[in-house]
Amino acid sequence: MPMPSAASPVDAKAAVRDQWNQAAAGWDAHSPVIRAWLADATEAMLDMADVQPGSRVLDVAAGAGDQTLDIARRVGPQGYVLATDLSPSILALAKAHAEHAGLKQVETRVADGESLPVADASFDAAVCRLGLMFFPEPLRGLEQMHRALRPGGGICTMVFSRPERNPCVAMLMSTALRHAGLPPRDPYQAGGLLSLGKPGLIDELFRTAGFHEVATTTVQAPFRLPSAGAYLDFVRTSASPIQQILGGLSPQRAEAAWKDMEQRLDAFTTSAGWEGPNELLLTAARRR
Repeated sequence: MPMPSAASPVDAKAAVRDQWNQAAAGWDAHSPVIRAWLADATEAMLDMADVQPGSRVLDVAAGAGDQTLDIARRVGPQGYVLATDLSPSILALAKAHAEHAGLKQVETRVADGESLPVADASFDAAVCRLGLMFFPEPLRGLEQMHRALRPGGGICTMVFSRPERNPCVAMLMSTALRHAGLPPRDPYQAGGLLSLGKPGLIDELFRTAGFHEVATTTVQAPFRLPSAGAYLDFVRTSASPIQQILGGLSPQRAEAAWKDMEQRLDAFTTSAGWEGPNELLLTAARRR
């Protein structure tokens, strides 16, 4: 998962696009792992957005489209799903998966989530799964989704909550920064994995964007794998802010950082395997 730099929003988005283009295949290769991790949270997200048979649904920052297929099956052949993403490479995978599944009600469109090329009031529901926190200006993204919804339309987004409830993410970041000789970062800085986890922040953004009936629910989503090493394989082969932080190090120094992370993550090894805690925020609302 990429983290934009502190540069301009345009530069940040270019960096995000490039990293996802490069990491698309690695992310997609881990689709079964990601699906198992987020299955329950995804079902809850679709319920909270009120995705129904026949609905027209906007899937923002859709990535490789795992949740897009779930949406398409819910809405059925009489419905419609538009999956958008900033990365052409990863969205091409979403298109291929939909075609392979025979889901003709899915359309894909490369688009910036802060400037969606869709008509006003043209969708019944909108979702964004683990994408909004990467937006340099998440309020703009919410305003765009608000504009795209018809009156009464539902929305639900999924983001990570605060650092202490996502210790693996916090541990990876702090270890990588230390090895790179960089100072600690504000975990809530714009564009980061945990940027929308500050209590009350995402509700405030939803209301500012014009939504009502705003409600946020916390969901526990532990990441279960055979070992800490398997989790790091996922991180290393997928788009990740850790890769960006370690990118300037020599291969030897970078490998030392990865080994340090693995040792620290071993703290979450159980008798049944490795289980990394994660807490997600599902925020649902409606357009008036």
